[in-house]
Amino acid sequence: MEHGRQVDLQSCADEPIHVPGSIQPHGALLFFQEDGQLEGWSMNAPAMLGIAPALGLPYADLGLPADAVDAIADCIAVRDDDDAAPLVASLRVGDTDYDCVVHAEAGRIVAEFELRETSSEEVSRFAIKAHGSIDRLRRQKTIEALLASAVQQVREFTGFDRVMAYCFRADDSGDVVAESRRDDLVPYLGQRYPAGDIPAQARRLYTLNTLRMIPDMGYESVPLYGAPGAAPLDMSFAVLRSVSPVHVEYLKNMGVCASMSVSIVINGRLWGLIACHHMSRKLVPHAIRMAADVLAQVMASTIHSIEARHEASLAEQSARVRTALVESLLLDDDPLDALGEHARAMMAASGAQAMVATQHGKIATHGDLPAGLAEAIVASLPDNQHDLVVREMRADWPETLREQLGKWVGLLALPFDPLGHGWCILLRVEQIETVAWGGRPDKTEAIGPLGARLTPRGSFDAWHETVRGCAHPWEHSVLANSRLTLAELVRAMNAHRSQTEATRAQLLAMLGHDLRDPLHSINMAGMVLERTGNASGGGNSGQPTIGKRIQSSTNRMQRMISQVLDMSRIDRGMGLGVALEQVDLKALLVDLMDEARMAYPSIPLELVCDDPATVKADSSRLAQVLSNLLSNARHHGEPGQPVTVCLRARDGEASVAVSNAGAPIPPETVATLFNPFKRTSLNNPRNRTGMGLGLYITQQIVREHSGEIAYRYENERVVFTLRLPLAGG
Repeated sequence: MEHGRQVDLQSCADEPIHVPGSIQPHGALLFFQEDGQLEGWSMNAPAMLGIAPALGLPYADLGLPADAVDAIADCIAVRDDDDAAPLVASLRVGDTDYDCVVHAEAGRIVAEFELRETSSEEVSRFAIKAHGSIDRLRRQKTIEALLASAVQQVREFTGFDRVMAYCFRADDSGDVVAESRRDDLVPYLGQRYPAGDIPAQARRLYTLNTLRMIPDMGYESVPLYGAPGAAPLDMSFAVLRSVSPVHVEYLKNMGVCASMSVSIVINGRLWGLIACHHMSRKLVPHAIRMAADVLAQVMASTIHSIEARHEASLAEQSARVRTALVESLLLDDDPLDALGEHARAMMAASGAQAMVATQHGKIATHGDLPAGLAEAIVASLPDNQHDLVVREMRADWPETLREQLGKWVGLLALPFDPLGHGWCILLRVEQIETVAWGGRPDKTEAIGPLGARLTPRGSFDAWHETVRGCAHPWEHSVLANSRLTLAELVRAMNAHRSQTEATRAQLLAMLGHDLRDPLHSINMAGMVLERTGNASGGGNSGQPTIGKRIQSSTNRMQRMISQVLDMSRIDRGMGLGVALEQVDLKALLVDLMDEARMAYPSIPLELVCDDPATVKADSSRLAQVLSNLLSNARHHGEPGQPVTVCLRARDGEASVAVSNAGAPIPPETVATLFNPFKRTSLNNPRNRTGMGLGLYITQQIVREHSGEIAYRYENERVVFTLRLPLAGG
């Protein structure tokens, strides 16, 4: 059977510490097959237990004390029960007292015989102290008080020179948060130890086997003997298991001669450790160690209850804020006003020092952010995000923004309206922290039996490091409550949007029915008024008549209503409903230009090329496209300069180019040229009634005809070109 191997820090992350192939010398070990036949033993077992072991010998024939035989028999009987606890028996071999601990592991029965150097009477007195300590711990109301009391109680009933409580961070580094020690020892309270001090496989064993005892750091390990080729013995739950030489060297460097550790495990996670150190050899009896283990379990339960109460309080606070916020959102038309009303409560519930709310380009800031930072933070957030965005340190931010952040390095952003780039952003300030490391956490190289190797650090004097650029990490409870808040915000926004859609549908119905008929009647009245005025000779040839003004105004209103109705159909994915037929594009274009000349005789229109072209199109929708292009050229062209139209038919495609003299469209406007409600279209002095919908609807119509529309600037003229496939092309 293979024994352990030489390791150093370079290899300790992979060290199989659960199968060392040896034990500590303060006891002996026997292991059996499931049927009770001896499979192996520690090399000191014959002398220590006074037996003559042989492979395959039944356990009952080894000459062990009766209590040990009974414990092995009972363990064999319950070997398939995963929840069965180790069986413990006190016994005497010759003049020596032992604690016999028997457990089943991986199809084997493991019996350990640990020396007990303390009398039964003294063990009983210590046990009474331990149980009194458990009652005192249960009465603690805070984790800090609990740990401070625990280290004091454990030291009292175990007699260790130093007892410390470690609490582990999310990165697996550990802080000494409580300590009871001999007065002449250097304090370690407040120091932090790097994650590498406990490698992953050691952390796993601390979680599985919650108690560990090393009575003498200067021990020489005792190898195990077993059948050649047999699998190594898994000693994850063994009390005598030999420990990693790196761990022994680490403790020796601290001046420790004996140690005991008790794990605090909460929900399967190593939350902390009770670490006990002694400056001389010390063996704590098994019963006292078990009392310490029970103490740790009580601590874990109490800590879990305290944390659960704290999280429940935070959840209740967040729920109150959430309820009030949703009520405000449902009543307030502007989400930013509702968020601003509850900003202080939201910041308190999440531990944030500032908040930014934004939607549709509008930004509201709460807190002492410097000018321009809120806008830069909003610009750094991703588009179409539906989950939280979390940043906890300066390195999490885009590099171009890091210098501008100042102290605001922690971010928790809730995308409550992805379509409108709506965010609720919580911010935390940088926590400049001076960390007192328990010795400089660097690896050093030394020459050992196998040559140069990495070794544990030798100095444990406090080594101070200032940590910058990090905010306090967002707690799991804050993140969970923020996701609930985000869900409520999205639900409220959807409800608000549904209500808005219903109102818009009602408005559109009114536009489509209730207003069109009165406008048509007004238009007809204007025509009658114009004809009556002309017939009576009251018309002024130099000025438009009242009738013409009425007709022009009603036509403009009809056009605006049509655009809004078209926009609504596009938004709802209904399409514009084109009915394709054979259309003579040249004839349609000539008719539209004739109408435009009659309506606007002062603006010259020129058809500079007129190839015959027939396309499959909806004639009314195609007329809408061409009319819009002619109208745009008329409104935006230089006064007195002609609007030119060129119709070409080439390579199965018809193209209509409409151009006007004028300055080129700015590049930033070109990028959004076919977007609805463009700022450049609203309140344009040359088209004050435009809403920025014309080109957007035009593009949608062209796409439904399998065509395309494009802008270019050529020969000091603005040119829009419509391309459609020729019929039969």
